[in-house]
Amino acid sequence: MNKAELSRRSVLLRTLAHAAVGATALSATGRAAWAAVGGLPQAAHGDSSPEWENLRDKLFGQRAIEAQPQSSAVQLIVPLRAAYGASVPVKIVSRLPQKESLYVRKLHVLVDKNPSPVAAVLDLTPELGQADFETRLRVDEYSHVRVISELSNGQLHMDSRYVKTSGGCSAPPNRESLHLIGKTVLKLPGTVKMNEVNTADVTVIHPNDTGFELNQVSVMYIPPHFVRSIRMSYAQHKLFDADLDFSVSENPSWRFNFVPHGRGELRAEVTDSKDGQFVGTLAVG
Repeated sequence: MNKAELSRRSVLLRTLAHAAVGATALSATGRAAWAAVGGLPQAAHGDSSPEWENLRDKLFGQRAIEAQPQSSAVQLIVPLRAAYGASVPVKIVSRLPQKESLYVRKLHVLVDKNPSPVAAVLDLTPELGQADFETRLRVDEYSHVRVISELSNGQLHMDSRYVKTSGGCSAPPNRESLHLIGKTVLKLPGTVKMNEVNTADVTVIHPNDTGFELNQVSVMYIPPHFVRSIRMSYAQHKLFDADLDFSVSENPSWRFNFVPHGRGELRAEVTDSKDGQFVGTLAVG
């Protein structure tokens, strides 16, 4: 056997030895070994994150937060895998009714890893009857979405879901309805029942530009321009005030509840980040 053949045989033996060591390590660690090298992020729904710890300290300080699913007063429903990061459906379910004696006073909606993680802060009243909401959010990368419910007695309750999607803050919006920016539409999905909890929808036609989207023609970033607040009332009584950011999807829409005690007007007062003022109304009863 000549020197060249010996050299090739030596290299082959070393390669096989390295492969055997790798196979042993893989069998010992299982799937975790794959995740450790170039794998996608993984997390449980109830896990913390560095971003959340920072937000918690800024928003709530050292206050206790009840986050156990069996005892938390709020539930968050979000798909684990969202097909489109710029429009992730989110449903918030309160486990207690809105009564003067005890009600949900505030809801904080967060997306841990978004450039602007505080998507919405809702200031609520008992006039809602039930503090359930539905909306759509932008999720920029694999991240926890959280809702923190603050009760009128000061207690804090939380639920969270880990969402696997990306690109939500850089997806280009639909530019075909710019002439309709600010149009505010209110709808009642069903027949109104007086003195009972009813469902309503409010939608604002708006691109909700994040500042991270590229104009496909000029290849320049589109400046941020988004709905900053929605003030909802019925018969001149406050239902809720929503302070929003661009983490809410294009054409922001909220499904909410209210209890009409007679004929009146649903009214939405909207302000955007360029100080645009818009109003939508709907006669009820």
